Amino acid sequence: MSNNEQKKTSAQRAGAHWADETAAKIIFEKGEKELYTCASGITPSGTVHIGNFREIISVDLVVRALRDKGKKVRFIYSWDDYDVFRKVPANMPKQAELESYLRFPITMVPDPWERDSSYARHHEVDVETVLPIVGIHPEYICQAERYQSSRYAQGIRRALEHRDALKNILDKFRDEEHKIQGEWWPVSVFCSACNKDKTDIDGWDGEWGLSYHCNACGHTENADIRSAKGIKLSWRVDWPMRWEYEKVDFEPAGKDHHSQGGSFDTARHVCKDVYDWDAPITFRYDFIGTKGLPGKMSSSSGNVITIEDVLKVYTPELARYLFAGTRPNTEFTISFDLDVIKIYEDYDKTERIAWKMEPAKDENTYRWERRIYELSQIALDADGKTLPLENMSPPFQIPFRHFCNLIQIADGDIEKTLADLSCGTAPGPKPEQLPALRARALCARYWVDNCAPEEFRFALRQAGERAELAGAECAAIRLLRDDVIARIETFSDDKVCAEAIYATAGKAGLDGKALFRAAYQALIGKDQGPRLANFLRSIEKERLLNILGVY
Repeated sequence: MSNNEQKKTSAQRAGAHWADETAAKIIFEKGEKELYTCASGITPSGTVHIGNFREIISVDLVVRALRDKGKKVRFIYSWDDYDVFRKVPANMPKQAELESYLRFPITMVPDPWERDSSYARHHEVDVETVLPIVGIHPEYICQAERYQSSRYAQGIRRALEHRDALKNILDKFRDEEHKIQGEWWPVSVFCSACNKDKTDIDGWDGEWGLSYHCNACGHTENADIRSAKGIKLSWRVDWPMRWEYEKVDFEPAGKDHHSQGGSFDTARHVCKDVYDWDAPITFRYDFIGTKGLPGKMSSSSGNVITIEDVLKVYTPELARYLFAGTRPNTEFTISFDLDVIKIYEDYDKTERIAWKMEPAKDENTYRWERRIYELSQIALDADGKTLPLENMSPPFQIPFRHFCNLIQIADGDIEKTLADLSCGTAPGPKPEQLPALRARALCARYWVDNCAPEEFRFALRQAGERAELAGAECAAIRLLRDDVIARIETFSDDKVCAEAIYATAGKAGLDGKALFRAAYQALIGKDQGPRLANFLRSIEKERLLNILGVY
C-alpha cells in the first residue's frame, strides 16, 4: 500500500487538505491581519538532511494555503549560525582543523571546502541553492548577524530582568533531579578574546553591563549588551524571544520539541509571560525514514540523505508530492528501491484525476487529489499563489517504469529517448511538455544506474552478438523475428502483439515461458526482462532485426 493510501483522514474524506486546515486555524486564532508571519529554521551544524526539509516544506505548504486565501504572508527561515560548534560530523573533510574550532560559534568556523565564507555559510548556501528548485522561496535570516549587530539587546535585557521567572518556567517542566541548581543565567557569552563559549557570567548591573570570565583563556570583561558581539540567549529563551521580535504566527516543530515538557511547552510560557506575545500556531511533524539506500539520517553522524539525493530520483513535483500527500504528524519512508515505481504511479494517478483524465470515485476525492496536485507544482503566480490548472500545460504522461525501459533501450541517451516519443503513430509530446519529460527521464536514468535492482537493468545486445541457445530455441527466435518483428508495426497494441508471440511459441513447439526466456537471452542476455510485447514494440524494428539476424 502506498504512502498516500495509508493516510486516509476525515479531512481527506471531506476533500480538505491539512495545509488549508492549518491556514484557516491561523486566521481564526490570530485574527484578520495585514501580514502573517510563518517561520522555520535550523542550526547549520552539518549537512541539512531530508528530515530537516520536512519542516521547511511543511511551512511552505501552509504559506501557499494562506496566500491562496488572499492573505499576505512573510515566510522567514532562520539560520541559527550563532550556535556553538559542538561536534565535527563524520562526513566532513579536514577533521583535525575543524576540531580546533570546537566551542566557537558555527559562523566563525572556516569552510573546509574553501568555497564559502564559513562552515555555516557552506551548508546554508547548499540549501538556499536547492530550495528554489522545489519552489520554496523564504526570506533568510542569519542569527549570527542579528546577535553581532545587537538587534536583540532589548530582548536579552528583558530576559535578565525576568531571570527568576524564566528559571521557574523551565523548572516547571522538570522533575526534582533535573531542576536548575545554583545560580543560573539565561545567557551565554562567546569570549571576545578566544571566541569560545567556555565562559561564566559574574554579574549583571541591572542595566546594560554584563561581566564574565573565560575558563579557556582567562579573559575577563564587563561587556555592554548594546554593543558586545558575543552575548547570546540560551535556546529555550532565544526561540520565544524571536517569536515576539518577528511577530511569528505559525511555526511547526518536530516530535522531540513537541514532547510533554519539551522546548515548545516552555517556549510557549516564556513567550507569553516574559515577552508578552502569544506563541505561534503550531503542529508536530514526525520523522522520515529511508528505504533502498543504507544509513540513518543524522547530521551528527554525517551519514545523511539530502534533498539533493531525493531530487536525483524524484522530480521536484514528485518530491513535493511526497510531503503534500502526507500529513505532517505521520511518519513515512522515502524509498529509493522498486517502490519508486509505485510512487510515480501514485503521482500519475493524482495528476490524471486532477486533470479529469481519470474519474475520481466522488467529488471529495477529486478535490483532495486536485489540491495535492496543485500544492505539488513548482510554478506560482506573481502573488505567490498556486497556479490554477487552467494556467498550466496539460501533462504528457510516460509511466516511470516504461521510461526506465526506453532509456535503457536508447543506451542512456535521453535526447534520443525523447525524440523517439514522437516517432510512433500516436501524437508525441508538445514542446512545452518536454521539460517535464526531460526531468523525469533524468531521474529514471539515475535510478536505473544507481538504485534499481540488478534484475531490472539491461542492455541490448549488439548486432552479430549471439546467445547460447539450443536448436529449438534458435528456431523459435527465427520465427519470432520473421512472423512477429517483421510486421510489428501492424499490431495495434501490446495485447495483439502478445497474442502473436504466443502463436509463435505454439508454432515452434515451445511453451510461452521457454520462448520468452529465449527472446530475453537473444536480446539482453538475461532470462527475464520487461514485458515482451511492450518491449519489442518500444525498440526500433531495424535494430531488432539486426540483433536477431544472427540466428
